[in-house]
Amino acid sequence: MIFPPFPVVGDLSNKLIALLGLTFCWAMLTGLWRHLQHPIPLKAHGRRAKSLFRYGCDFLRRTFSDFSLRRSEFNQALKLLSLY
Repeated sequence: MIFPPFPVVGDLSNKLIALLGLTFCWAMLTGLWRHLQHPIPLKAHGRRAKSLFRYGCDFLRRTFSDFSLRRSEFNQALKLLSLY
């Protein structure tokens, strides 16, 4: 069975792509910031155990899931967006 493509209005799709780009950059910046504070361990072959994106994405996910307890960490991560 072939499904028709998802009907997205052009303006809405542009906004969604912009939102995805913003969240990707936020996760990368957060991962780099966290790596400077707590370096990601290296594996035996010399590569990092996690990518910077994954490190930042995990941090943001934990922050959002426990927002009431991690409000100060969220504010610090939010300040990263204002640097650029």
